[in-house]
Formats: sequence, C-alpha cells, structure tokens
Amino acid sequence: MQIDKLRGKQLDQFFDAILSLKDREECYKFFDDIATMSEIHSIAQRLQVAKMLTEGHTYNIIEKETNASTATISRVRRCINFGSDGYKLVLDRIMDDDK
Repeated sequence: MQIDKLRGKQLDQFFDAILSLKDREECYKFFDDIATMSEIHSIAQRLQVAKMLTEGHTYNIIEKETNASTATISRVRRCINFGSDGYKLVLDRIMDDDK
C-alpha cells in the first residue's frame, strides 16, 4: 500500500479522529475545519467517479456528470483495478445501506 509510507502516530491519530465521528453532521463540522473546500470536493468527486466506474459508466458520461478530468478518472480506475480495494470496501457498504 502506498499509504504505508505515511503510516505512523500522526496518521493513526487522524484516522482515529475520523472513526470517532458519530454521524454525518459531525463529519461536516470536522471536515469543514480540517480541509479546504477544494480538498473535500476532490475526495467526494473521486468517490463518485469510483461509484460510476463500478456501475459501468463510460469516461464521457463520468466526465460530464462529475466534472472530473480524464486524468482523475484514470487514476481512480487504476486504484480500483490495482489498489488496496478501499473503494470496493466503502462502495459495497454504502450501496448496501442504500438498499
């Protein structure tokens, strides 16, 4: 995993902070303070791109619907195909919640 390069006390504390959040409103408050609007938008956009890729949408449709660049779409595709299955883990859970 690429993130292993960052593994340590500081990142553990950050992840523990995220895991301590109890609901969506707490997430809004925390991320409003800790990240810029652009950072939050980019992360949310990547998740939407991953969802659409796993649903079989084309790059053109994803680009039009999310405003993501083809470079971003390709990067997300590479993570889905060769990454740590993080997108799959999360998408499986949120898709199950939608049912």
